[in-house]
Amino acid sequence: MLIVRRCESRVSGEDMSNEDLKELEEKAKEIRIKTIDSIGFLGVGHIGGAMSIVELLTILYYRKMNIDPQNPKMEDRDKLVLSKGHAGPALYSTLAQKGYFPEEWLHTLNKGGTKLPSHCDMNMTPGIDMTTGSLGQGLSSSIGLALAMRLDKIDRNVFTIIGDGESQEGQNWEAAMAASQFKLNKLIAFTDYNKMQIDGYTRDIMPIDDLEAKWNSFGWNTVRIDGHDFEALDKAIDEARKSKDKPSMIIMDTIKGKGCTFAEGQLTNHNMAFTYDQAKEAIKALG
Repeated sequence: MLIVRRCESRVSGEDMSNEDLKELEEKAKEIRIKTIDSIGFLGVGHIGGAMSIVELLTILYYRKMNIDPQNPKMEDRDKLVLSKGHAGPALYSTLAQKGYFPEEWLHTLNKGGTKLPSHCDMNMTPGIDMTTGSLGQGLSSSIGLALAMRLDKIDRNVFTIIGDGESQEGQNWEAAMAASQFKLNKLIAFTDYNKMQIDGYTRDIMPIDDLEAKWNSFGWNTVRIDGHDFEALDKAIDEARKSKDKPSMIIMDTIKGKGCTFAEGQLTNHNMAFTYDQAKEAIKALG
């Protein structure tokens, strides 16, 4: 019998034990397996950008966020905006694993009548806090959520994940100015800096370096870490929570397609077709 408990965010600064680390690594592997399986069952999907944020989703939903899978609309909850909404399959796998909806739904990904569309939709999927996928808009939506929570005196965080290709969109930088102006210290954003986008490498399409200097200049607390390192993520999020008057940006160096044998590091992995047999082989390689 599946028992689902409300997840309470841990006290900022609480050290991560070896047992915690092993549990997170196992959960991340399970999320990767479910994501590869669901996209493989369909035969095509955004495997690259889904794989690169698995560790982040794992630590948020299993260690950091105050959530209740049995009450997805709980008022006193942390919220997540996946601005790079094409990575929805990884978030769906995380939500299913947490008990927001049956895991059987994962095999309906992007099919007729599904509740799991290719890009996140808050009106269709339990646990999705904001409809996304039109790149460049998620950070602005997050500012609205953070301002609303401030007005309602809800002392929780809004977590936002944006892509590096998406960071070429001007609306992100307008949002960056607004978040700084409004001193939205409860807004914690992450850049999935895997250095690839649908048309090629970000350095060739529209270079965005130096990201740290850019976000600092817009008045954000900024740190750059290995986005696949749980301990680095843990510390960075805890530090961001301590902010009193600034939003925070955690720039994550990641590998697009991480952990998927046929997709990892491949420039063509943004949205690729593959067979279910290929998916099974990749899952087998994960152990």
